[in-house]
Amino acid sequence: MSDATSVISAKRDGHELTADQIDWVIDAFTRGVVADEQMAALAMAIFWRGMSRSELSRWTSAMIASGSTMDFSGLPRPTVDKHSTGGVGDKITLPLAPLVAACGAAVPQLSGRGLGHTGGTLDKLESISGWRADLTGDDIHRILADPAVGAVVCAANADLAPADKRLYALRDVTGTVESIPLIASSIMSKKIAEGTGALVLDVKVGAGAFMKNLADARTLAEAMVDLGSDAGVRTIALLTAMDSPLGLTAGNALEVEESLEVLAGGGPADIVELTVTLARTMLSAAGIEGVDPADKLADGTAMDRWKAMISAQGGDPSAPLPVAAESHDITAESDGVITGLDAMGVGVAAWRLGAGRERQGEPVQAGAGVRLHAKPGDRVTAGQKIATLYTDTPEKFEYATAAMADAWSFGDTFEASPIVLERVGG
Repeated sequence: MSDATSVISAKRDGHELTADQIDWVIDAFTRGVVADEQMAALAMAIFWRGMSRSELSRWTSAMIASGSTMDFSGLPRPTVDKHSTGGVGDKITLPLAPLVAACGAAVPQLSGRGLGHTGGTLDKLESISGWRADLTGDDIHRILADPAVGAVVCAANADLAPADKRLYALRDVTGTVESIPLIASSIMSKKIAEGTGALVLDVKVGAGAFMKNLADARTLAEAMVDLGSDAGVRTIALLTAMDSPLGLTAGNALEVEESLEVLAGGGPADIVELTVTLARTMLSAAGIEGVDPADKLADGTAMDRWKAMISAQGGDPSAPLPVAAESHDITAESDGVITGLDAMGVGVAAWRLGAGRERQGEPVQAGAGVRLHAKPGDRVTAGQKIATLYTDTPEKFEYATAAMADAWSFGDTFEASPIVLERVGG
């Protein structure tokens, strides 16, 4: 029989927790037997002492066992999902899910809402008239089994890894969010419980990402790939650049609009490149060969799947997207080539304009955000419009503009860096 104090002390002193200790503490915490302050102390001990692979695998299994799991094994096509660790302008899920479905996979994409400077996929899609994020298990199965749809983007069931939800709330207020073992188990417990057969992880690296350097991102990616493999889920991670925003927009309806451009065969080159790269990786992970996602963008098939997916969740794909009531332009202060654009500054500006939230449950403005008119590599002249800010509350412009005051850097030349930096697993 374990008790909270002995488990905390063992990890504090650098010992490896036993399977029984892990199973007991996660179950007891879920049931309210272990108090929040005790689990917070254990999270801090894990933050400093880390976890071995076997500890982390058992910890993640116990998180999964705290709730229900989903089973898609009866579907007529292989399942594959994608998870991004979050970045600015990261609307990739929107064109990616219908694109991969158009190539023959079923895509059960359980997503979240935004908090702080990174946008939430569900917030973006809720800018579409009638679209709903909350689906039953039967709804999800029906949509995935429909040969005309095959993809769903929805909120995770509250009973999927409920221990993680409780623990995450504690980590958020106790300075332990940055613990790589706890990040890995938080992400993977939900993804494994979701029941997908294969998983591709998009681990963002850079100024606008949670992981600021390549070494930490690689460590996180390796931990998550190991967890997936241990659970029998084929898992591949791509480390991708997030120093500058993806695409030209940050904000809910603005990002939907840009995603539609990609599905129509256009859109910013970086969004198209990453969408197609992730789609190819997902198809490979799912064992699907002989189809190129780029062709499905070009021939309109992916757009058809998008319309079917939105309609299946109650949305009107032909309805006009919300537009903010007010706008404000930012102009270049000097001539030159843009050599850098800080993703964090753009993300914070969009958040301050109303596109994001500071606390869970707060409303967001569908039309708020930032549209970029120039990105690194573009040559601009002094006074040229380089960004437009949008909001329904114009008093926010000054605060948002301040976030982008030092976002741009200028020089004489620019050398582009690759979007995909490394691959882990597979």
